[in-house]
Amino acid sequence: MRARQLTHLTSGKYPISVSSVTTKLLRWYDCNRRELPWRAPPGGIVNPYHVWLSEIMLQQTTVSAVKPYFVNFLERWPSVEELSLAELDEILHAWQGLGYYSRARNLHKCAKEVMTKWSGKFPESEANLLSLPGVGPYTAAAVAAIGFGKDAVPVDVNIERVIARLYAIDKPLPSRKVDIKRFAKTLLPKQRTGDFAQALMDFGAIVCRRKKPRCSICLLKKECAGFKQGDPERLPFHPPKKIRPTRYGTVFWLECEDGSVLVQRREEMGLLGGMIEFPSSPWQDELLPVESVLLSYAPSDASWEKIEGTVKHVFSHFYLVLDIRKASILNKIPENSMWCKPADFNKLALPTLMKKVANHVTKNISSQES
Repeated sequence: MRARQLTHLTSGKYPISVSSVTTKLLRWYDCNRRELPWRAPPGGIVNPYHVWLSEIMLQQTTVSAVKPYFVNFLERWPSVEELSLAELDEILHAWQGLGYYSRARNLHKCAKEVMTKWSGKFPESEANLLSLPGVGPYTAAAVAAIGFGKDAVPVDVNIERVIARLYAIDKPLPSRKVDIKRFAKTLLPKQRTGDFAQALMDFGAIVCRRKKPRCSICLLKKECAGFKQGDPERLPFHPPKKIRPTRYGTVFWLECEDGSVLVQRREEMGLLGGMIEFPSSPWQDELLPVESVLLSYAPSDASWEKIEGTVKHVFSHFYLVLDIRKASILNKIPENSMWCKPADFNKLALPTLMKKVANHVTKNISSQES
């Protein structure tokens, strides 16, 4: 049911005026909207390409982190057509530091499909948007609502928090998402659905914050069931975070006499898929004996020396600790591998983890020479 069909919606014992909430949020947004590089100015024409690109980048990433990447992408590929014609390596290189590199690969696939299947124009319906590579329910709803003004509600973490507090939804996942989506849809206005989605996002980021929500200045506190219950910050309910396991591996820094270092491309699928790396052993739950690692995974039968210290990195679901072994050879082997001088590493699609490895080795060599 839509906002224009409902006057009040009840969550528990607190009735909420739907029209009042919708009107207040849109008025607040008109005065307090965030200026973001992917947003059209007030009254301007929305570019669905900008909406799609930003929403893919914003997955698992903060607005502040995404801004410079978005601007860089638009400068290099100002349209979906130009993005579709880019080489995947170019996109992966430009994506360095954003993480979750499958998003970059799907970005490329999606751009190509928009050109071949949709004649260079993004489809407008959620259903058709969902058929595109890398586009899930949230992104489809965001592009449909913001890009095309369709009756859709994208539920990101900010919107989830606002709705959960407004209606005092304290259920755990996944039933919470069903309720939040249902309540959010009832708030949709007859017009400005894209602005309304962005109003909820901005309101959650600025006022209804995860920690220390600014209830004293909140224009919705008269309607907010969470505020009336006295502890809105506890909503939405989050179970205790799982403890991240630690995995271990060994990286092989193999130099040729001209100073080049052996690099290789990771498999397309999986973590850091398609990125460039220094050869390494698999990342496992326990530290394997050095002799076993060198025998099974070293790229060359060379004299491998340990680099002091380790490289540590945090992924979303595990910690990684890497031991580094260094060796030198005369000839560039194996035949099918790639070699690159350290001065040219910035030309490669090296993920942050491998940049850490390069920095660690470089500092170690410098300290030995000084």
